[in-house]
Amino acid sequence: MKTLATLCATAFLALGSIAASAQDLIDKGFVSGWNVMVDPSFGNGCLIQTVYQDLSVVRIGYDATGNRGYFVVFHKGWGKIEKGKQYDITFDLDGQKYNAVATGFVQDRVPGAGVFFDDRDFVHAIAQKKIMTVYNAAGQQVISIDLKGSAKALDYARKCQEVEG
Repeated sequence: MKTLATLCATAFLALGSIAASAQDLIDKGFVSGWNVMVDPSFGNGCLIQTVYQDLSVVRIGYDATGNRGYFVVFHKGWGKIEKGKQYDITFDLDGQKYNAVATGFVQDRVPGAGVFFDDRDFVHAIAQKKIMTVYNAAGQQVISIDLKGSAKALDYARKCQEVEG
């Protein structure tokens, strides 16, 4: 397993802003199964988002205020998550496991956890993979995410970010 100590930014309590409700996000279109959006609470950071039938939400994007990348997963499988609290998690990209520290938050009563990366290019490394599986601190699988279309959608998000600044 690789540790993301060099990639992960130190999360801070203001991360609750990522849990902004959907009406706070600005829709920029739909690309390859992902919505491209702008999050004003992250300095107009651009992101891609997909919503599943069970109302789970996955976001991959940029925090323009922190000059970093992130992914966040809202899923009932997290169990009890407290907003702002840090959690050790593991995620797997096509068989390569990473340990990370995620920050918890809640959106519409659905628990979420987000991992932030100092290396914004790591966002694109994620999109080049096929499957991302995310595990909670107990090692239980929370969700397996099909990343199909994420590379193309993130190209649009990258262009969006160039425009947004």
